[in-house]
Amino acid sequence: QVQVMESGGGSVQAGGSLRLSCVASGFSFRTNAMGWFRQATGKEREFVATIGWSGIAIYYADSVKGRFTISRDNAEGTVSLQMNSLKPDDTAVYYCAAGPLPKRLPANYKYWGQGTQVTVSS
Repeated sequence: QVQVMESGGGSVQAGGSLRLSCVASGFSFRTNAMGWFRQATGKEREFVATIGWSGIAIYYADSVKGRFTISRDNAEGTVSLQMNSLKPDDTAVYYCAAGPLPKRLPANYKYWGQGTQVTVSS
């Protein structure tokens, strides 16, 4: 049974930090890219960051580049998103997803978590 579960969301003031974690099982984690996406109320789901199976290929949305860092631990089956210098515009539900390649398109990703809420107040 495939399971993808995010944790670490919460409320923080602008300028603060949060670390999101995602635990995945039930599929070949080591051979899948892992991505983070987010969806704000009334908006479409958007790409945040992705990391290839080896951890070498890493891509970020321009809006988070320099503030967010994605990493993975293949032995533990986890992927993390360290978020620094948070802004109110970062407020959204954050989703973890697994797919064959480290791409920006949601359609590339086969397995998705339920999401975790991040709220940044000004």
